[in-house]
Amino acid sequence: MSFDLVFFGGTGDLTWRKLMPALFQAFRHGKLPAGGRILSVAREELSDEQYRAWLKERFQDVEGAKRPNDEEFARFAELLHYRRMDLSQPADYLRLKSWLQGRNAHTAVLYLATSPHLFPMICEQLGAAGLNAPHIRVVLEKPLGHDLASAQEINRVVRSVFSETQAFRIDHYLGKPSVQNLMALRFGNALFEPLWRRESIANIQITLAEGLGVGTRGEFYNRTGALRDMIQNHALQLLTMVAMEPPSSNDADAIRDEKLKVLRSLKPFTEDSVARDVVRGQYRPGSAAGQPAVGFLQEQDVPAGSRCETFVALRTEVQNWRWAGVPFYLRTGKRLASHEAQIVVNFRPTPHNIFPGVNQPNKLVIKLQPEDGLELHLLAAKGTNQQEALSPVSLDLDFDKAFAENRVGAYERLLLDALAGRLNLFVRSDEQEQAWRFVEPILQAWAKDSAGPRPYAAGTWGPAAASALVARDNFAWDEEQ
Repeated sequence: MSFDLVFFGGTGDLTWRKLMPALFQAFRHGKLPAGGRILSVAREELSDEQYRAWLKERFQDVEGAKRPNDEEFARFAELLHYRRMDLSQPADYLRLKSWLQGRNAHTAVLYLATSPHLFPMICEQLGAAGLNAPHIRVVLEKPLGHDLASAQEINRVVRSVFSETQAFRIDHYLGKPSVQNLMALRFGNALFEPLWRRESIANIQITLAEGLGVGTRGEFYNRTGALRDMIQNHALQLLTMVAMEPPSSNDADAIRDEKLKVLRSLKPFTEDSVARDVVRGQYRPGSAAGQPAVGFLQEQDVPAGSRCETFVALRTEVQNWRWAGVPFYLRTGKRLASHEAQIVVNFRPTPHNIFPGVNQPNKLVIKLQPEDGLELHLLAAKGTNQQEALSPVSLDLDFDKAFAENRVGAYERLLLDALAGRLNLFVRSDEQEQAWRFVEPILQAWAKDSAGPRPYAAGTWGPAAASALVARDNFAWDEEQ
């Protein structure tokens, strides 16, 4: 299957940090379909050879094991091409069309790795140039919009040019192996389904924690904030994967229909419930990895007095028969005590404890980063004396070890799916807009709140109010110091 893959924003951070390394891994693993071309377009004046040299230099910053040697890069570079393009000029789209028609590949994937505010203009220009034929697909990076109205406008323009089956709204968390194995765990095995409900589960926690600060992305992050950057997309998508009903099939729309039902079932926020059930914070100077760390307000390109949140924790519920009354806790933040992403399913304790000591409930930990895996935490007797207290033990599945020969990174998986036309791991427009409806009352309440975000020291787990949020239900965050 011949293909053309075009990156708009071909010299941007996303392209060289994430997308090109992922494509190279697919090429190295022999998974990239034969007969492909990769075209980067941007404003700079570069020849093919200059772009290849530029990208080779950027690859030196890629993780060692994923870095190509000279011979590998030379072979990969044969696929790479570059064209200067002004995204506002119709003539440049016609030149792109001519380049694509020069070979007339079976599939053309147009990846918009640009600022989302450019998406409507790019899509309108693509439509005007006739670059929306059935064999053409468009990939849209998050964040898709700044609020519900802007997201709806982007989707309106996209739908006016491309059909829903041609639009691939990407959320790279859905490409993570652990998330895929969450689907397999629930719907490919009979073990957990009888327990996957309110009668057996006490609470569910989703943590997306970053140890780093905003670094050089201060200007972008100040416009975006943690709620838009992580909760509206990544965290809510993970919640839907945990809470969805079994789909009728593995078809893309069957899965996305069930995810949408979860988003529509989330308990809506009011001004009062935002004040009670949502905590926002902003990191102050502290310590990270044993070294002094500046606060958000001291980061590059962050304006003085910024009220941007770098931490969010919230409590919500899925209002249906399966989950009624079960709290779902979501949190994310910059400059936290650890770099990790995980989903923790905390089961209820046994109804009657016949063993001495603490009756520690079972839990299932789905680890998303820095490693992918599953941990099932149980209790077991250490010896033959039944009067002894039980000790915690865990069954640990490390996907990196178990499936070492078939490991595929998130972006690698999603790029290959886009080339193949598989929509299962991409977000449908109604899902994405419903997620905005859920978070928009929070944004509106914060706009009226003069208090601003709560401070927390860099290198901690966020404001104390986040712990109090969970403690109010007699629970605690699952944390490893």
